[in-house]
Amino acid sequence: MTERLPSLPTVEAQIEERYLKDWSGLARGTPRAVFRPRTTDEVSTLLRDCHARGQPVTIQGGLTGLAGGAVPADGDVVVNLERMNAIEHIDALEGVMCVQAGATLQAVQQAAADAGWYFPLDLGARGSCQIGGNAATNAGGERVVRYGTMRDQVLGVEAVLADGTVLSSLTRLVKNSAGLDLRFLFIGSEGTLGIITRLILKLQPVPPEPVTAFAAAESTQALTKLLRGLKRAPGVNLTAFEFMSGEFVDTAGRLSELPCPVAPGQPWYVLIESAEGHASHDAGALQTALEHALEQGDIVDCALAASLAQADAFWRMRQSIPEMLTALAPTVNFDCGLPWAEMGGFIARLQDTLQRRYPDARHLFFGHMGDNNIHLMTGPHAGPDMHAVEAEVYAQLRGRDGTISAEHGIGFIKKPFLGCTRSAAEIEVLRRLKSALDAKGILNPGRVID
Repeated sequence: MTERLPSLPTVEAQIEERYLKDWSGLARGTPRAVFRPRTTDEVSTLLRDCHARGQPVTIQGGLTGLAGGAVPADGDVVVNLERMNAIEHIDALEGVMCVQAGATLQAVQQAAADAGWYFPLDLGARGSCQIGGNAATNAGGERVVRYGTMRDQVLGVEAVLADGTVLSSLTRLVKNSAGLDLRFLFIGSEGTLGIITRLILKLQPVPPEPVTAFAAAESTQALTKLLRGLKRAPGVNLTAFEFMSGEFVDTAGRLSELPCPVAPGQPWYVLIESAEGHASHDAGALQTALEHALEQGDIVDCALAASLAQADAFWRMRQSIPEMLTALAPTVNFDCGLPWAEMGGFIARLQDTLQRRYPDARHLFFGHMGDNNIHLMTGPHAGPDMHAVEAEVYAQLRGRDGTISAEHGIGFIKKPFLGCTRSAAEIEVLRRLKSALDAKGILNPGRVID
């Protein structure tokens, strides 16, 4: 990949279909070439050439995004990092890993486990998504309530700037107050300020085997009360609190052929995980807390997984997203964030509005309530309706201290709505940063901001 652009293939027929789109379904065009570098030096050489020519570059990871950020336009040069997938070093004493950006999340998790450590970020797309893409979008996933987002797992970053400059900030220190921490320029920037090529990751001690439960509730208010109680309950070490609407559970059960683990037909369900281990001498902290919640009326039914197989079945119910995306296509997908106090009203208003305006579609609410993240999948929708659905959902976020994207990023699809939850001053600062680090605007142009 060190050849210069004129000597590389530019015939459209030579470019595989898989490089033209991500999970969002967005289609934009055909790039002139796809590069799959193996080293940071190759990325640097390529960007230096593209910068000199003013050549737009689309950066790709595992292509599992839902915001269209990795989808190229006609004439783009694509830089796909799938060959930069090495786990370069693990310090098993301190629990620190150096990894190339193209390594899959699952490979990182397995390497950590092999070294006697634990990498806590977890997503349903773990086998396909790349760790550099996780950082570029500040991915969250299912255990943020305990461990934080991707930003909290990264100690250091190496990135290649638009002009080919290699910026190495591969510190492994937890504490470093020697000026501005440059890693945070790139984590969450969606490739608009530089290409992340290597990362230093912070690993965690292996947690005890979790206790997993599935519960039913009559309202989102009851779920937030349950969440507050579990956070305060002695001995409960909450690692997941995944809520699902009744319609979500019905759809997941039908597509995955899984029975509802508790009383069917309830409006709300939640999957709960606590890393307390299995105590043989008593009922366990989570079971005790759920029994109290039943007595208080916060939940109407619950079940604790009696085996790893049953716990996996609970999780398969929650992780049936790919099947739903296929069954309900074309869908409009959201990953909003709101304070707990705002969640119930937000969901109720949208349930009423969407059901009234689009009665033939299914509107499935789910998400990571413990970290303020609400997902909504709604579909199928005709093409002309999609923008109207987005406008309706994002309008409900204005003035509520929320975000239009808690973990998926902005990309192309959400860019028109960024002003719903980011101020004009914030957006102007984002523009200034983009101009300072990518004056020609070649890196992922059109994403996040214009």
